[in-house]
Amino acid sequence: MERTGIFVGSFNPFTVGHDSIVRRALPLFDRLVIGVVGDNVHKPDMPSAEERMKAIRDLYAEEPHVEVKPYNGLAMDFAKAENAHFIVKGVRNASDFEYEQWQADFNRRLGGIETILLYTEPELASISSSALRELSHFGVDITPYLPKKNKS
Repeated sequence: MERTGIFVGSFNPFTVGHDSIVRRALPLFDRLVIGVVGDNVHKPDMPSAEERMKAIRDLYAEEPHVEVKPYNGLAMDFAKAENAHFIVKGVRNASDFEYEQWQADFNRRLGGIETILLYTEPELASISSSALRELSHFGVDITPYLPKKNKS
């Protein structure tokens, strides 16, 4: 049986922290599907899902075990549609953990989907998409916090 996991988010932008989670999760699965939240009316300034997916696809173009797909709705429903039994999540701190804990409970109870939490590498703990968007808004170069292609 193929072991499939999903890693979902808006990825606006996809950061070195996200990349770290993907690369650390890859050895656990035969297939890792990165689910990019579709166009969201609550975030009107967000790049389109297609733009965000293209950037992620380009990053993992040489990685045959990674797929990038759009998704809307519940992560557990996306997992079922992809025949995945696992949702991969990254946690930076205690508040991330508490938020993910209740989601994991519902995903397991309602969907039979297990959640695998990967702790953020300490040097990446302060990096978040929202922080990068704010820094970028004020003219700070955020490229050091964005993953580079062919990083090993």
